[in-house]
Amino acid sequence: MASSVPRVHAGSFLTLHYRLAGPGGDIINTFSDKPATLSLGTGELSPAVEQRLLGMEEGARASFEIPAGEAFGERNPDMVQWVARKLLNQLGDPDEQYQAGDVVQFPTPDGMGSYAGAVQQVRGDGAVLFDFNHPLAGQPVTFEAHVIGVL
Repeated sequence: MASSVPRVHAGSFLTLHYRLAGPGGDIINTFSDKPATLSLGTGELSPAVEQRLLGMEEGARASFEIPAGEAFGERNPDMVQWVARKLLNQLGDPDEQYQAGDVVQFPTPDGMGSYAGAVQQVRGDGAVLFDFNHPLAGQPVTFEAHVIGVL
């Protein structure tokens, strides 16, 4: 009997190397480090990225070009917001010096997770303009994957 190679399906638990890159280069790249382990359908990867993993065999490598806006949605101007220094002090380190380009993790209101904002600008009064869009929102994305294990 031929043994069948495990394939990725909805709900699979995976060990894989992957790379997500936009026009400006890599955002995530695990190929030079230890592989990632994640469960499909839990929101760790965007649905558009997960779709491309479905059906891949254990051991397979593939690269996909995902059109602008499909992987992480379009850029939302409402996601660019000023955050008062007082609030930043409550959420984090009061002595933190923010610089344009920094990526800051914020706790979700329920305290169970976190989300990131990229610093765009810092005002004289200490308020910081954050962009809470995903760094690849509204951009074409290259997704490369090497599926190491499927459970």
